[in-house]
Amino acid sequence: MNIDLIHEANRCLNCKKPLCKIHCPISTDIPNIINLFKENKIAEAGEALFLNNPLSIFCSIVCPHEEQCKGHCIKGIKETPVEFPLIEKEISTKYLSTLPLDKKENNNIDVAIIGGGPAGITSAILLAKEGFKVTIFEAFSKLGGVLRYGIPEFRLSRDLTDTFEKYLLSLGVKIKYNTLVGPTHSIQNLKDDGFKYIIITTGVWNPKPMDIKGETKGNVHYAINYLVSPESYSLGDNVLVIGGGNVAMDAARVAKRLGSSVTVMYRRGEEDMPATKVEIAEAKEDGVEFKFYYAPKEILDDKMIFLRTESLTDESGRKKLITLEDSDIAVKYSSVIVAVSQGPKKNIVSSEDRISTEKWGTVVVSDNFETTLDNVFSCGDVVTGPKTVVAAVNDAKKMINNILNKEGLI
Repeated sequence: MNIDLIHEANRCLNCKKPLCKIHCPISTDIPNIINLFKENKIAEAGEALFLNNPLSIFCSIVCPHEEQCKGHCIKGIKETPVEFPLIEKEISTKYLSTLPLDKKENNNIDVAIIGGGPAGITSAILLAKEGFKVTIFEAFSKLGGVLRYGIPEFRLSRDLTDTFEKYLLSLGVKIKYNTLVGPTHSIQNLKDDGFKYIIITTGVWNPKPMDIKGETKGNVHYAINYLVSPESYSLGDNVLVIGGGNVAMDAARVAKRLGSSVTVMYRRGEEDMPATKVEIAEAKEDGVEFKFYYAPKEILDDKMIFLRTESLTDESGRKKLITLEDSDIAVKYSSVIVAVSQGPKKNIVSSEDRISTEKWGTVVVSDNFETTLDNVFSCGDVVTGPKTVVAAVNDAKKMINNILNKEGLI
């Protein structure tokens, strides 16, 4: 569908109280960006977007816009909301060829960033431009984290991540690939080698199990692992995806596009799914089927047993999910993909007991994003649990400002 972006820009009301900006997690000045776009000041608009959000190009594509800018656009009350994400994508795409290489003089302060996902990339850009000597320790063979390994190629081109990887190298950032901190290097090793600051931005790559019988069978997989290299899996003709979030939608759509018949099984109703309406609609367009009010009970060799559920509303209007006893239903499958949630891996904290974590392994930080170990900071999903790319970028900005303040640089 071709959309006239100038027409879209002209539809903006330039609200005195721009709800689009207010509900953007990183407070993008949307009215100003739209005005610059209308005046054909693309470079200026691109710079404004980049300074506020270095990963604006990614956010223009993968943000849950219906919950943020578009979802609060006043035009959307009686008409369709202004397509700002497409305007942002157009501006940010053109700005990619002119990413700023200017940086302050080297201050000889070494910083180790563990994890090269959205929070890690943002931190590296901001610190490198301030003159810090930055090294990224990346567990995978390429940078990007969820941007490369968690979001399908058909949604987010790997070329974009490659561009930022090259950009970081051009800023003087060093990248140690295939390096898992914990087994190979400990936090203390990094400190002993002169890294003044250590930043943990490792994301959430540990799938949470359903804790039901049969989950260890060979044809049961986890979505967060499947999305890393879907081409290496042989799922068969009949795939069940368990879960209702965006990761479940991505796994279902990838499996469908690779030739399997796919059914998403969810224990609540469609209106309760955490996935965005856009993601659900696009999965349906791809031919993914949905079954609601099915709670997993047990996995057999070629059948999965579910219990039917029912949603009731109490007097206060709150929904309560009940499981119907003796309602077992057997559903045939060739493979099962589990996408109920994920948490952080514990390889770092298992080798460093001075860093405190919460129950599910998320890192405990202070208001300034410092962990319980001096000069070790952390942000992104490894602190908050699974959230959005823009939330990780916003937290990284705040964290880096705290480090700069600690150094007396702001």
